[in-house]
Amino acid sequence: MAVGFDKFDEEKERERLRKLSNEELIREGKAARYLCSPATKFRKPPRDEFVIELRLCQEEWRRRHPKGQEAFNGE
Repeated sequence: MAVGFDKFDEEKERERLRKLSNEELIREGKAARYLCSPATKFRKPPRDEFVIELRLCQEEWRRRHPKGQEAFNGE
C-alpha cells in the first residue's frame, strides 16, 4: 500500500497494482479495507488515500476476473 507524504498518484498506484500477483492484490485489498473500517479511526471518516486504494484494488480484481467468464488456468 502506497502511503507517504507525497500527493497520491492514482495512475501510479493503478500501475503498481497491475504488477502484483493475485495473492499480493488480495493482501493489499484486505489492508485497504481494514484501514477504511470504522474501528481503525474511532468512527472518523477514513483518509481519502485509503478509500481510493480500496477502490483501485477492487477495480483491478474485477479487471482480472470479469463476471460471466469461466476462469481457465491451464492446469
